[in-house]
Parts: sequence; structure tokens; C-alpha cells
Amino acid sequence: MRQFFLFTIILFSLSACQDGEEKADYDPAHDYFSFANSDQFVAHHLELDLKVDFDRQTLAGHAVLHMERLDPGAMTVVLDSRGLQISGVQVSAGEMELKPATFDVGETDPVRGEAIQIYLPAGFQDKSEFLVKIEYQTGPDASALMWLPPELTAGQEHPFMFTQSQSIHARSWVPLQDTPGVRFTYEARIHTPTELLALMSADNDPQAMRSGEYQFSMPQPVPSYLLALAVGNMFFEPIGEDTGVYTEPEVLRDAAWEFGDTQAMLDAAEALYGPYQWGRYDLLILPPSFPFGGMENPRLSFITPSVIAGDRSLVSMIAHELAHSWSGNLVSNATWRDIWLNEGTTSYLDARLMEELYGKERADEERLLTYQSLLEGLETVPAEMQHLAPVFQFEDPDVGQDGLEYSKGQLMLETLEAVFGRDTFDEYLAGYFENFRFQAINSEQFLDYIDTQLLQKFPGRYSRAQVEQWLYQPGIPDGAAVPSSRSLEEAATLAFTWSSGERPVDHLPVADWSPQAMVAFIKALPADLSEDQLRELDQTLGLSTARNSEIARAWFIQAAARNYRPAYDEMHSYLNRYGRTRLVKPVYQALVDNGEDRALAQSLFEEARVGYHPLTIAAILPLLQGAPD
Repeated sequence: MRQFFLFTIILFSLSACQDGEEKADYDPAHDYFSFANSDQFVAHHLELDLKVDFDRQTLAGHAVLHMERLDPGAMTVVLDSRGLQISGVQVSAGEMELKPATFDVGETDPVRGEAIQIYLPAGFQDKSEFLVKIEYQTGPDASALMWLPPELTAGQEHPFMFTQSQSIHARSWVPLQDTPGVRFTYEARIHTPTELLALMSADNDPQAMRSGEYQFSMPQPVPSYLLALAVGNMFFEPIGEDTGVYTEPEVLRDAAWEFGDTQAMLDAAEALYGPYQWGRYDLLILPPSFPFGGMENPRLSFITPSVIAGDRSLVSMIAHELAHSWSGNLVSNATWRDIWLNEGTTSYLDARLMEELYGKERADEERLLTYQSLLEGLETVPAEMQHLAPVFQFEDPDVGQDGLEYSKGQLMLETLEAVFGRDTFDEYLAGYFENFRFQAINSEQFLDYIDTQLLQKFPGRYSRAQVEQWLYQPGIPDGAAVPSSRSLEEAATLAFTWSSGERPVDHLPVADWSPQAMVAFIKALPADLSEDQLRELDQTLGLSTARNSEIARAWFIQAAARNYRPAYDEMHSYLNRYGRTRLVKPVYQALVDNGEDRALAQSLFEEARVGYHPLTIAAILPLLQGAPD
């Protein structure tokens, strides 16, 4: 069905990172994943006019970049592209009409794509501001685009298309400076089949009529990875005054109930960290092939349907994407080496929002699960990539830290909160967001700011060197504020109590457990359980048929690792039901690692991959290398 671009994954090279000369040459302010010469030219505004063609699975039209020349002597604009088919380029400045410009493809790379070199004609020497218009269409392997046939949607009547631009995939559907260090405003005109609705990370109108032509404006400057477009049979239902949900009609009622606390989350976030700067905050619930839990596209977060659990137990995902409206969208990372500034800070904020709305006990459960994932990651992520701000210049920005940028960043901020007190730290964060609003910054700017605005104001509590240890050293520094959760610790203890025969499974207090406690119980199961014990547990607790995707994930990892074959039929359905990488990749990994099911993992993947996003496919394929065809 939909095409995909299979990235060449460049594995992290320990020898390169050990090389002193490599480190000496490393520039933490440089974006090694962009060809664009954004030090010489910078785009401030983007105009798009695109036709969405489901039959050909292409976007076609033009992009107009409003550019400023920073270097008076520069005459070649370099943009990022990946597989774009460019038919013509025109430029103009001042009163000049658009005139054809010469262009060619420069450097190419399996991860970064192609450098598009545009040569400015004579007469531009004195022009600092100008337009570049590029006629193009997307290629057949556009990595950002997911084209779904009707049978892979909820309604099974209409096709669906959505984009995923992070990390460096915007260049596969728009020719631009694809670096988070460049922020720009944008406007767009999108042409679609008349029966479908188009939405963007912009000012969507909840009352928009289906017309086949939609116009959008994003007046706040955003980085390219926050460009987003979706087209499908979507409808809207309001949640609150400034919030609502879009999705297919078959999912709309459940989604609107599940995420009914979104307005309260928005109000709580504003009370803590200052005004929301983006107008409305709406959610788009995508088909199951969406590869992430959520994507913080401004004004319209893209959300996986796997968090619709029927009990609002997984809405921390919404808190996370909403929190990005401050940490990530308002203040963004300057390079992909600095992604922890977005994700670590946002993980800290979403825990605070969960505590504000649902209480400390529930927030602490999720904090502890996050900490446990950090410990698991430290066992597999190379030491050089355990730094919050690693040397990061040769790899694929979608590969490397395996989530440590979330969990370790969160733990650092929780440690700072514990040291300085919540009120003081909240005041610091609100000032941080205000100081850097609508800017892209790097880790060194963060370090300088926290040094002057927090550390030096309270001397002797925490030093700059201690913060630098989090940024530039592997592992967890001494004195970290390790979270705890009484309910999760009790559930984990009961895993051993039950397995040793001290308490029957039907006497476990599961009715009082949160889904997070059930996950903790499953993860704590001893390694030597018999098949009879696993069957008893599964049948009594209904683990293989769990609706909650996090419970199902934890269980199927265990079932695959233990080769518990009675769960394999439901596991097969699970792997076809979800396309979120976090949910399916570890199950395939467990099948490969159990010593017996590598070929089965290959077979299951070949069947399910038709519903997976290119990013999910790229994440799983390396696990299956060497599996029989």
C-alpha cells in the first residue's frame, strides 16, 4: 500500500566518539543533520500550495520561501530535500518579478537526503530580502507521508493521509531549511478530494465546511519539524472553550470522553507556567499506524488511538503533548543533540500536570515507571549517548538515546526541584519560558541561564559542575531525586507473593490497582514461572485481551520472552492492531531474543508492516536481520 523510505541506519561509532580530534572539531551549535546554509540565509516565512493526490500518493504544487541574506557575499542558497522531484525554481527581490534560477543537487546522504543548491542570478548582490519559489512534488518514498487505504481506517470507506515531520522528515514533503534552529511563520492552501477534511498545525476552523480547498495560517514562528498536515474523513467535537478533538466519526465519541480533561489540563498549565501562546489547543486522533504516542504539532497535537483505554488511565500522553506548548514549541531545541530540552522538560511538566489533576499518588506511579525505563535504557544505550547533550554528528537523529532524553532529563529537573523547592523552581521555569519564547536554544544556553537565574541566586545548594554532569556524563549523577510509589512497590511485591504460592491469584487486590500498578506487577514476575502459572494468571486477569495498551504491551513482552504460546494468537492480533513503535518493537525484540521465535517474528512483521509507518518499519527491521525469509 503506502510507500516507505527505508533509512540506512548509521550505527553509533564508539571509536569515532573516542577520537580526541573528532571531539575537538565538534561544534555543539552546528546542526550536523541539515545541509542548509542557514548561517548565510534564513527563511522567515513559508507559503505552501499543495494538491493531495491519493491515487498517485503525492503532494504536488509549490513552496515560496521568504528569505533574508545574512552574508552579503553569499550567492547560493542551500536547502534540504529528500526525494523531492523539483521541476523549477524562481527567485525575486524587491520590485523584481519572479525569474527562473539555476539549481542542482549537491551533496547526498542516506540519512540527510539531498542538498538543493539554488544559484541567485546577477543583481542580488545588494538585496537582503527575497523570495524563492520552488515547483515540486513529493517522491514515492517520502518518509514523512503515511498514505492509508480505506481498509486501514476506522470507517473503511475513505483514505487517510498524515505527515510526521520530526526529526528530519519535513524535507521529504517541503523543500526548506530542515533544522530546528530556524523558526518561521507559514500559510498554506491545500487541495483535497471534496469529501475529505484537511487539518494543519495552524489555525484550524472547527466549523470549516468540506470544500476541497482549505487555507491555513500559522502566525507564530515554528521549526520545520512542527509542520504537519492530515487529510481524511475527520469530524470535530468540542471539549472545552479552547479545546476539542478531531477524528473519524467512528472514534469521535470515545475520544471526546477519554480526553475530556484537556481543557482542565490547559488551564492548570497556564496557571503554572504562563499564558498559552497558540490560540486553540485541539487533538487529532489518528489511525493506529501513527508511529508515536503523540506529536506536539502546535494548535493540533497528533495522538495515537492506543491511549483510548476507556478509563482515562493513559491521558498523561495528552498532558505531555500539551506541555510541549511551552517546552518545545515555545522554546525549542537548536539542534537534535539538544532534544532533551524539549522532551526532558516536557516529561517533567506532564508529571506536574498529572499531579495537579489526578493527585500525587498517580503522578508518582508514572514517575517511577519512567525511572525504571531510564534504568533499563542505561543497560543498552552506549555510554557516549547517555549524556543529555551528547556528541551527535554522525548518526540518524531518530536513533541514539532510546528515550533517555525523556527520562534522564525529567529526573534532572525533579532533582533540581527537590533541591530548590517547588515554588522557587516553578518561578524559574516560568521565567525560562518567557525569556526564550519563540527561540531555539542549545544546551549551553540553558546552562548559562540556569546558572545565573537559579544556581547563583541560591549559592551552595547546587553547582554548575553538578548540572554539567547531567549534560556531559553518562549514567545518573549522585544525589538524584529517585521517585517512589507505594502502590507500585506493593504490586511488584505481590508478584513474588503470588508466584511463591503464598496468595492465590484470585485473592490479589487487582480491583484496587491502577493500570500502572498492573504494569508494575507484570514487569516484576519472576523468570522461572511455569506455563501453568502463566496460564492461570492470564485467564484470571484477562491479560491477553486487555484493552489498556500499556498492560497489553507489558504482558506480551513477558509472553514472548517466556515463549508462552497460548498468548500468541492474541499477540498476533495486538501486533496488527497497533502501529505505535513503543508498543510493537519490544514485542518483536522479545520474540527474537527468546531463542525460538526469530522466524515467527519475521512472519508476523511481514504481515503487519502494511499498517506500520516508515519510522516503525525502520526501527524494527534491524531486529530481524538474519531471520529466515
